Amino acid sequence: MSVKTLEGDFNNGATVRVYRTPDELAGAAAEDFARLAAEAVSERGRFVVALAGGSTPKATYRLLAREHAGSVAWDKTYVFFGDERTVGPDSDDSNFGMANDALLRHVSPAGIYRMKGELNPGLAAAMYQETLEDFFGDGEVVFDLIQLGIGDDGHTASLFPNTEALDVADRLVYANPVPQKETVRLTLTAPVIDAARSVEFLVAGEGKADALKAVLTEDVDFHEYPSKRISPSGGPVWLLDEAAAKHLL
Repeated sequence: MSVKTLEGDFNNGATVRVYRTPDELAGAAAEDFARLAAEAVSERGRFVVALAGGSTPKATYRLLAREHAGSVAWDKTYVFFGDERTVGPDSDDSNFGMANDALLRHVSPAGIYRMKGELNPGLAAAMYQETLEDFFGDGEVVFDLIQLGIGDDGHTASLFPNTEALDVADRLVYANPVPQKETVRLTLTAPVIDAARSVEFLVAGEGKADALKAVLTEDVDFHEYPSKRISPSGGPVWLLDEAAAKHLL
């Protein structure tokens, strides 16, 4: 596996790792998942992760099921989701459906908590907020790992450009109207993502290169490029393939 950690003063203290191909990127993400799971179980007795949708995470999840099934303590792993479309779990557009098919049904985690996209969005967001509050109890909602992607418009999770959720600070989960998609999306809010112990963006493909350059190196408004809104302590980690990173190399 060939990896290059880029040097530079990237926005939000980001660490940027570039892999030669999408397959190498997915392999590295799977290794990170297994390593962070082991650390979390050793230190806190459980591993709590929020999964992402998209093609690059799908490749990662397939590798986890195939090559790391025995190296992750799935019986101590609790799975949530960063966002969801307003569809049922059997839809081809469902983030849960993709993750379940690629990974979850093969490994039997201790808990799987999906966003119920088939319900009224406001109700589904309120229910997922209650689920998070019940799971974490009186403590702060702190995931061990949140995986994200980025769209060619700079969105991440379902935080789309110039949408309401970008300025929400008093909710864990939000039913975010997305006029440009003519829909509503369920999403974790930015403060929840920022509170995670590790935040990783998995990004492959030349179509993401322009947005990446803006988010990582330019003085852009996060309302225009929502991925720039994500600023966890210690900075996010970006795993890119060479095509996505072409403006950074």
